[in-house]
Amino acid sequence: MASKLHAVCIPYPAQGHVTPMLKLAKLLHHKGFHITFVNIEYNHTQLLRARESDSLDGLPDFRFETIPNGLPPSDNDNVTQDTVSLYQSLLATGLGHFRNLLRKLNDSNVSNVPRVTCIVTDDELLFPMEVAQELGVPCVGLWTASTVSLVCYTHVPRLLEEGLTPVTSASGLTKEYLDTPIEWMPGMTDIRFRDLPTYVRTTDPNDGMLNFILKATSGDFKASAMIFNTFESLERDALDTMSSIIDPLPVYSIGPLHLLADQIEDHRLKHIDSNLWLEQSECVKWLDSKEPESVIYVNFGSMAVMSPQHLIEVAWGLANSRQSFLWIIRPDLVEGKAAILPPEFVATKVEGY
Repeated sequence: MASKLHAVCIPYPAQGHVTPMLKLAKLLHHKGFHITFVNIEYNHTQLLRARESDSLDGLPDFRFETIPNGLPPSDNDNVTQDTVSLYQSLLATGLGHFRNLLRKLNDSNVSNVPRVTCIVTDDELLFPMEVAQELGVPCVGLWTASTVSLVCYTHVPRLLEEGLTPVTSASGLTKEYLDTPIEWMPGMTDIRFRDLPTYVRTTDPNDGMLNFILKATSGDFKASAMIFNTFESLERDALDTMSSIIDPLPVYSIGPLHLLADQIEDHRLKHIDSNLWLEQSECVKWLDSKEPESVIYVNFGSMAVMSPQHLIEVAWGLANSRQSFLWIIRPDLVEGKAAILPPEFVATKVEGY
């Protein structure tokens, strides 16, 4: 009897990447794959803290493994790690750690699992593609965000050539500058400079995020195929553009992954989840008391950091909308101090949670 197909799935270690990769892993498992899901040790610890201690025990054919992230220990182990530092560290150390892990998985004396037959990696990670080439197995890249965003990122070199980024100075970010039309970007219509990811508005030619984008979308697509977390009728032009950019690699639009994964009727997978922070359900009772479609939902995610001034500005904007709102923000995502609103805001009778 032939050995089971074995897919090793490794996301970029940020919440918005771990979740869709886990959804894809569940879909592959549902189709008969043995799954090894690889987290960095830091995120593995966070997952265990946020959920039950046995939440990552997995199943006999859905297992979790870890690799170090290469960063020194942090004083606070319950915050999002700096994206640029994390990426640079993985760039320097990830290859060796991941190579050693796959050797262990393929060593029948150590690991009682099928040999690795393919790797599914976040497209922002390059080292899993190198290991796949060494092993002679296919490697599929997953782009977890919109296809349109990758079209923008792949054209950052052209923005540099056109002199649009880096911006000469912060004072140069005038309304006119932000409204500069970008007419040469394929798959995009009516795009202005302000519509592009905010990373390109930097004034620093050595900006960490700008260089992160340049490396992550260098055009050196070593994967065997690309998966996009989208569907064709939503992003047909962008998908066609990416198909032409990475030709002859096949492009697959498989999404939204969360909706597809929700259709899997396998109770064994229900306890396997990806939240890096403890879920707080106190707001559910308040939400249930509201009419459908009557609440504004605001979530800054796990990476965006705002100044205290921006925090107050957004808060008053919500208050002035005169609508009920649910605002989710962690204290560590406000620069310099906790997410504390001014007393005069708290004193107002704002219908928010």
